[in-house]
Amino acid sequence: MEFKDYYKVMGVARDATEAQIKQAYRKLARKYHPDVSKEKDAEARFKEIGEAYEVLKNPEKRAAYDQLGQGPRPGEDFRPPPDWGSGFEFSGAGAGAGNPDHSDFFESLFGAAAAGRRQRRGFDNGRGEDHHARVLLDLEAALHGGSRTFTLRVPEIDAQGRLISKERVLNVQVPKGILAGQTIRLAGQGSSAGAEGTPGDLFIEVDFQPHPLYRVDGRDLYLDLPVAPWEAALGAGVKIPTPGGVVDLKIPAGSHAGTKLRLKGRGIPASTPGDLYVVLQIALPAAHDEKAKAAYRAMADALPFNPRTSLGV
Repeated sequence: MEFKDYYKVMGVARDATEAQIKQAYRKLARKYHPDVSKEKDAEARFKEIGEAYEVLKNPEKRAAYDQLGQGPRPGEDFRPPPDWGSGFEFSGAGAGAGNPDHSDFFESLFGAAAAGRRQRRGFDNGRGEDHHARVLLDLEAALHGGSRTFTLRVPEIDAQGRLISKERVLNVQVPKGILAGQTIRLAGQGSSAGAEGTPGDLFIEVDFQPHPLYRVDGRDLYLDLPVAPWEAALGAGVKIPTPGGVVDLKIPAGSHAGTKLRLKGRGIPASTPGDLYVVLQIALPAAHDEKAKAAYRAMADALPFNPRTSLGV
């Protein structure tokens, strides 16, 4: 996917004010409007300019976009990092997502999330706008639940038309067993609707920070377990870490790299909890001295073995 430099598209500096961005858009929109422009690529440029303006005129989208930096070098493929957009508080329903005129780049950043936000609540004149944020949780919060403190950045335009961010600190009770992609609703923490209206809500969508031991797949957890060649070949009893503590695990004889051993119910909790899958990885001792090299030579002589048989060579 191609990275879009919206500042370059608009011809403005990255610290441009709200007025400068609006002025640049008006000038470019007049130049490339398909109804009046003589430029051969007018329609494509007009769509590109409109997309750039939609991001840069919106303090929240612009602040999130700025987090990406200036993107990869020309010609390099771009994918947003996993933590992109986390910690920002967005207001409204994200109108504009799913527009066929938008690029894949725009949709990957703003489209799917905004479309999901639109579905959560209909329009209500007597109610303030809902706000939305994405945060990264430690896996332990899903395993055990409990209170977590989040600092959200709330972008806005100051009196000089410059983009700034204010911070909002929230203490949130995380329910045990929550999964990535699920939301926590904080009633009344969205936009105010005035003296007689009802404030909107804040929906916090959670994702997990990378864990040093476990990979998460739905409610299941995966643990890569290094084993010695003789443990895999002959079988062994080893100790392994689990979310509930260290347990004994029996490795069957004849195991190989990639063998999966299932520990039922030791994943993320629920009425039907997930499982913990232990994936065996063969760890080879280093042949760093003559004794170790001799042991490898003896094994090679004793075990005529071609690991590439499946390749036909």
